[in-house]
Amino acid sequence: MNAAARVRREKVRIQAASMFERSVPTAQIASELRVSEKSVRLWRRRWTAGGTGALASAGPAGSDCKLSVEQRRQLAEMLDEGPIVHGWDDARWTLARAAEVIERRFGVSYTLRGVSYLLHRIGYSQQVPTRRAIERDPEAIAGWHRGRWPSVRG
Repeated sequence: MNAAARVRREKVRIQAASMFERSVPTAQIASELRVSEKSVRLWRRRWTAGGTGALASAGPAGSDCKLSVEQRRQLAEMLDEGPIVHGWDDARWTLARAAEVIERRFGVSYTLRGVSYLLHRIGYSQQVPTRRAIERDPEAIAGWHRGRWPSVRG
């Protein structure tokens, strides 16, 4: 969620707080603010315990990145060099390989999912192979689509 969305959501919670002060029923608040009754009940509990301030945004979710901005820039350079430069015998980056390079270079351990998030954060995305199998037979595929696929599809 970006900062603008957080601000919009916080404004809705502040509106709810003014309705709590007027003892407006939960269902009416949910309807008017176009939110769930469950959210209104949660907000009301927070408001009761800590006032309007308890409904303020807690800031962006998630943990801070383990790598600094400079380390992320260095990582991008390393990835752009390719895996062969870093000791592998083919030109494919995998999450496990990227995690190993990060650990070797920066001494920081990441799970595979964490590496995936990190790579996405610095602008990398999963790629689809550009090569097709040599054994691929376009005529057989077309025949299967004409003959068999309609019965499979129903």
